[in-house]
Amino acid sequence: MTRSPAPAPRLAILVKGWPRLSETFIAQELVALERAGIDFAIWSLRHPTDAKTHPLHDQLNAEVLYLPEYLHQEPLRVLRGIGAALLRPGFWPAAAQFVRDFKRDRNRNRVRRFGQACVMARELPPETEALYAHFLHTPSSVARYAAMLRGVPWSFSAHAKDIWTSPDWELKEKLSPDTAGAAFGATCTAFGADHLNALSGGTVVDLIYHGLDLTRFPEPPARAMRAPTDPFRMVSVGRLVEKKGFDRLIDALALLPAHVDWHWTHIGGGALGNTMRARAEARGIHDRITWRGACDQPEVIAAMRASDLFVLPSRIAEDGDRDGLPNVLMEAASQLLPILSTPVSAIPEFIDTGVHGVLSADDPATLAQNMQDLAEHPDKGAAMADAALARLRAEFQMQPGIDQLAQRLNDVMQAPRAE
Repeated sequence: MTRSPAPAPRLAILVKGWPRLSETFIAQELVALERAGIDFAIWSLRHPTDAKTHPLHDQLNAEVLYLPEYLHQEPLRVLRGIGAALLRPGFWPAAAQFVRDFKRDRNRNRVRRFGQACVMARELPPETEALYAHFLHTPSSVARYAAMLRGVPWSFSAHAKDIWTSPDWELKEKLSPDTAGAAFGATCTAFGADHLNALSGGTVVDLIYHGLDLTRFPEPPARAMRAPTDPFRMVSVGRLVEKKGFDRLIDALALLPAHVDWHWTHIGGGALGNTMRARAEARGIHDRITWRGACDQPEVIAAMRASDLFVLPSRIAEDGDRDGLPNVLMEAASQLLPILSTPVSAIPEFIDTGVHGVLSADDPATLAQNMQDLAEHPDKGAAMADAALARLRAEFQMQPGIDQLAQRLNDVMQAPRAE
């Protein structure tokens, strides 16, 4: 007996790259959507570059397809895409939109987005009913052009950099049905949702926290109260980029008094790795720092369980980039690890300072004073860690957001299509 082939997915999801170790929140969402019955294929704009993957990546069953990362690498595929696009009713509106975008932002990336969209429009199965993009900048541009070419709706999930470094004119047009904007949007912070809804010309942007799937994490360790004279072990997880603030943290570590016996472990890659190591060397503290590089999730959790304080001194970068609500803060809370961070962007949506953790000014002197206070008063950290875990369990679990997002996607896919 010959089995009929499985039907093609009705939803296409665009991502910047797959898999990416630094975007486990996307992997968590996609695995959960698949379990919720959403059938989709992943379309990636870039090929993977990370040496390690997250266990979540192995749990996903969806097909992964890769668009030409650079158009010159696959010229025949691109030409076929453009040729097929020319025959579609949506070509001239999409091309006109591309020209308007390019006139306001003349760079090769704009051209690549339109070329990728033409390839995608040609290769999408006819059953495709909607597109959904992670990030409101490049992936949403490709989704928007491809949706215009195919005559289907598109939607997005916005995060942090894509909101704060995209020009307002582009955000406004992607948020207006009159300019082929998204059917709906989602973002992971109230701070970001308020900003986008203020710019919107009709597209509603929902607040959907990523939350954590606590079934993926071990129960928190039974932490014994550390004596103030015991070694004080701090850990940070984040890319070595400007918005994470690790330069100021290194300066703060150098200000800690001699009687505080501390060690700091950093986990993550990033372009500023050599610069940060040189900074620590210049401050004379390099022998009290362990640079772990990129680690997988089990390694991250093990490091958190072995530490006394999680530190993430986020700040706003010169180009406007900033964190949203970093998942690593919730991961630290899941392991009863006290948190020291900053009141940037949506971090205060999870942490009330003095209750669930400490939100500090990001100048080195203030950071150092807060680290010293938590080292010398471990009872304070323990009480705040208890409160953060309770808040995580009550308000920041994953499933409510997945249910809301799945309903939104189903509504879009079931909406009548224009002929």
